[in-house]
Amino acid sequence: MHVVRGEGGWIEVICGPMFSGKTEELLRRLRRTVIARQPLQVFKPKIDNRYAETKIVSHSAVAMEAVVVSSAEEIARAVRPETRVVGIDEVQFFDPSIVELVERLASKQNMRVVVAGLDLDYQGEPFGPMPSLLSIAEYVTKTLAICIQCGAPAGRSQRLVGGGGQVLVGATESYEARCRSCHVPRAEPTTMRLGV
Repeated sequence: MHVVRGEGGWIEVICGPMFSGKTEELLRRLRRTVIARQPLQVFKPKIDNRYAETKIVSHSAVAMEAVVVSSAEEIARAVRPETRVVGIDEVQFFDPSIVELVERLASKQNMRVVVAGLDLDYQGEPFGPMPSLLSIAEYVTKTLAICIQCGAPAGRSQRLVGGGGQVLVGATESYEARCRSCHVPRAEPTTMRLGV
């Protein structure tokens, strides 16, 4: 966690592939905020209901209550003036207006904004608002998983099932972590897991 003194806000982005510990790192930082007794609000997109409806939950079952929203506009309406820290999980699922909101919270409302999300989609392409968020952040943490095929550091998410377009919410039944060499971009997803 970064310690910054003063009245200004800032943006932290935690990014990486599936199974790399993004949400766990987000929750770790937010728990420290609770310990420091800083007013905190946590948000998650409505589309992500894999583990719990009203909680951010990591793959290792670490959890924290969150406000479920469908848009950046809903976050803007829900943020209280006394809030000092805003956490947002799965930020890649929001539309581009999330970038302007995060910037406004940090610059105009002097809040610390910590977001986590996939930087690349299953085809290895930049995902939604992530490139812009990475550009405006003061702090960027890139997490890596372990390639399920060869054991190398993995920065990609390989989709294993068909359908769903760019967005298909899932976990180990739908995705696995892959390194640059083992990832097959634009591949026709398969329901068979290789290398297990």
